[in-house]
Amino acid sequence: MMISPEERLKVFQAENNIFTKGPLSLVVQFTRLVQDKSFPLNPDDYQTDSKGQVAGLGGGNLKKILKEHGITQHLSAEGGRTSRGSMGLMIKYVDFLNAWNAEEPVDFSAVEDFWAEQVREYFRNQPFVLTADTSKTIGANLDELFEQAKKRQKQNPGTQYLGTVLQHLVAAKLCLIMPEGSFEIHGASVADGPTDRNGDFVINSTIIHCTTMPGVLLIEKCKANLRGGCHPVIITIFDRVHTALNLAEDAGLAGRVEVWDIQQFLSANVYEHSLFDEAKRNSTLSDIISRYNNIVLEAETDPSLRIEFEAR
Repeated sequence: MMISPEERLKVFQAENNIFTKGPLSLVVQFTRLVQDKSFPLNPDDYQTDSKGQVAGLGGGNLKKILKEHGITQHLSAEGGRTSRGSMGLMIKYVDFLNAWNAEEPVDFSAVEDFWAEQVREYFRNQPFVLTADTSKTIGANLDELFEQAKKRQKQNPGTQYLGTVLQHLVAAKLCLIMPEGSFEIHGASVADGPTDRNGDFVINSTIIHCTTMPGVLLIEKCKANLRGGCHPVIITIFDRVHTALNLAEDAGLAGRVEVWDIQQFLSANVYEHSLFDEAKRNSTLSDIISRYNNIVLEAETDPSLRIEFEAR
């Protein structure tokens, strides 16, 4: 019984650990390089004169191929040319393609599509990066982080990376200032929608709502909070603060709902906890990110929501 191209490729990928940028760079380009060649392929034909590198690999070539598959992220500047193990992997890949061709013609279009999808998966699993550049404001550093989340959201329609990052950063900050167990932390839903909870965080009589897109449904929840004798707080991104305030005003809730932007919410906390000492700023920010990563580990199933902290 013939196995599908995808099954063949998955086995080869697992056996040779082709999940990181070096090996992926090689197989993407090598697939394109040999698609019009005659079988059986000879590995000697694809080595540089010095026999030290695989011929035909390069960052520009890789970028061009990936762009054809709608992938614009930067995988590798060297294109896998100098990766340790590239030569050995190339020889194994040649053997694999030759064995496949001996059974049936290799469908190079399906092969290239498969590897392109593995590159997408690689990028999907990369953590976000918060670069704590002390020459910039904390808000500006956070804006760069949120831009990464927006970009990834655009590349993966139907996901809500930005909203999830926002919600768990708020939780991380609250963990640092509130006694343990004083509020519940829930996983952020992939798609926005009504929930049974009064808000994302309920602390005493304050109910905190985290959102990147304030809307009518949220204002209805705030109304319900007020009817229940609670104080609603909306935390959103800077660009949406006026939207939330206008919606509240239109609903007759002007002056009754707090609206904060996440950048100010976090940066004020960092300055307070570091006692306005610039030297301690990154340490405090690092504590928030560390707490955030623990929350992601416990509440989410997607490891790419992690944030890598880089101090400058």
